[in-house]
Amino acid sequence: MISRREMITALLAASLAPARVFAQTPPKMLRVGWVTVLPRTTPHYVAFEKRMAELGYEEGKNFAWEFIQTKSVGDYPSASAELARRKVDIFVTPGNEPALRAALAAAGTLPIVMLAIDFDPFEKGYVASLARPGGNVTGLFVRQLELAAKRVELTRGALPKARRLGLWWDAISHDQAESAATAARSLGFEPRLIEVTGPPPDYAEALAQMIDAPGEPVMIGASPVFMRDRAAIMPLLLARRTPTIAAFREFVEAGALLSYGIDLVGLFRDAAGYVDRIAKGAKPAELPIAQPTHFDMALNLKTAAHLGIALPPSLTALADEVIE
Repeated sequence: MISRREMITALLAASLAPARVFAQTPPKMLRVGWVTVLPRTTPHYVAFEKRMAELGYEEGKNFAWEFIQTKSVGDYPSASAELARRKVDIFVTPGNEPALRAALAAAGTLPIVMLAIDFDPFEKGYVASLARPGGNVTGLFVRQLELAAKRVELTRGALPKARRLGLWWDAISHDQAESAATAARSLGFEPRLIEVTGPPPDYAEALAQMIDAPGEPVMIGASPVFMRDRAAIMPLLLARRTPTIAAFREFVEAGALLSYGIDLVGLFRDAAGYVDRIAKGAKPAELPIAQPTHFDMALNLKTAAHLGIALPPSLTALADEVIE
């Protein structure tokens, strides 16, 4: 006969057994694939990883970030194919159309979270609509062509006597340069479209195409290659005393005169939210594509002083960030 003490011990062991089994079962590993020319230490990529941690994804336990940094955009297709071989669950395409094209070719029906920073995904036919994408692609969309035109307007306000405007572009940012050129003509600039050739990008040659226009401004398009190389680009332009207008605040920190555009850190934190929702069962086809509604302007007064530019107080008052 089983004693009362033995029965209680047996029942207690039985009640604890499932808990032990559950505790020993490893959580499902979410594998997120990423291809870019920028390093993993880039601040907005760090922000993505931090937000994933806040959402409960711990690297090495229930989250694996399959991150591939390439030398050039031309390497995106082979790197994306490598992600498919690593059996990622979700592709993230950070910024540009070549990244999305490469992911679509490699991912099959796997979900893709895009950050369409440099192109219009609806206009290009990648989604059925912004409200209901309809396929395996969703994410965030920045109307960069409109922002390019706005930067020209701000440039005219900052430099009312400027006559020419150099527009640097690469394979990713050509449409932006065309949009900026249209706006420039309407505001009395003579636009000069300057292709930065490479790889590696020949920034000295691009700068040489403004040799007959000393002191005239240059606008740098939104491109991951330009972003990666900003620490090399800005000393060249500053040495030639060239006012520089850019898409991202990070350029102003490196010495550009002015920037106007999105907060990349906030945008990439939002991308983590899309990854989380898809990992929990949401379908990309039914997740509306979000668009930022606030845009930041940054000014570098140290650069303005170095170049001998007196920025209008009305422009300074509009800035979200001023470096002095």
